[in-house]
Amino acid sequence: MTATDHLAVWQRVREQVPWRDVVPHPVTPVPAVRDGYLDFARRRPGLPEAYDDVRAQVAAGAILTPDLLARWNGITRDIPAAGFRRGTAYAKNGRERYALHADTEKRFAACVAQAADRDVPVTARAARLYLDVAFFHPFDDGNARLAGLALQFVLQREEVHLDEPEPILIAVRRADDAEGAAGLARLVHGIAGATHRRWMRVTSSCRPCR
Repeated sequence: MTATDHLAVWQRVREQVPWRDVVPHPVTPVPAVRDGYLDFARRRPGLPEAYDDVRAQVAAGAILTPDLLARWNGITRDIPAAGFRRGTAYAKNGRERYALHADTEKRFAACVAQAADRDVPVTARAARLYLDVAFFHPFDDGNARLAGLALQFVLQREEVHLDEPEPILIAVRRADDAEGAAGLARLVHGIAGATHRRWMRVTSSCRPCR
């Protein structure tokens, strides 16, 4: 196992990505012909129930907090809401190591709060939070599933829906890859645009001829 602290690496990389400029602000709302995340969730235990709660919290106008993330993590794992991890975490068969410091939980909370900063395009914010969850690795298990749920919350809170999110959710991401982080923002943005175009085609074809 490596001694590199990949969480520290990610925090440096995070500051290098021009999140405000990497993609433009999408034109919202972005409706979808189908809920692609629900199709993805149905193939994974615990995710449909957690996703139901994500949508309920969006509808209720909830503010995203670490406690809400802990709630969703607990639902996916069928346990009470978990506390922040208490030791070093590993991922990718030990190739990435995420150390724990006195301020790690506080730093994570600050990153979560930034997901509400509307000066940054929502597609970039959602991608950034996805990676924050992956690399802060806040809970002992279930962080990959939680990252996808967090991404959905940020997008749907601003009425952005994705009909084909699987390319976002299944690829392995590296903490040291600044271009990959920017590329994820572009991917989320691109899928949102394609979702809207597909919705426009379908709804246009369904309109009666005048």
